[in-house]
Amino acid sequence: MSFLFAIVLSQAVAAPVDCGKAITQMDMNRCAGDDFAAADAALNAQWEVTAADMRERDALTQSLDDGHPGYFAQLLAAQRAWLAFRDAHCASACYAARGGSMEPMLVAMCRTQLTRLRTSQLQDLIEP
Repeated sequence: MSFLFAIVLSQAVAAPVDCGKAITQMDMNRCAGDDFAAADAALNAQWEVTAADMRERDALTQSLDDGHPGYFAQLLAAQRAWLAFRDAHCASACYAARGGSMEPMLVAMCRTQLTRLRTSQLQDLIEP
């Protein structure tokens, strides 16, 4: 009996969800998680483009010895600080739902919003 339950449960977890019609909290959490995964993938793709541009700028200005960090080093420091900020901010912003079934959805939605904003900021760094 438990084997059959495991099969049914695994099929339910793998079943596609129509996020436009999600009703259960589990489905809404999954959809929010999927949105965040897509936003994170877009951020990572933009990161590669922006980081490459910053490395090119470093190569063009390597003769400057003004005591400032390079373009890429500064970008990396900012990105690391931003990641820590995003995660801490979203945990704080969703703290009222801590431990509840909707907490994962709220955190994912917060992270998605901030990640999309950061993706735009990274793009703005290299485009006039």
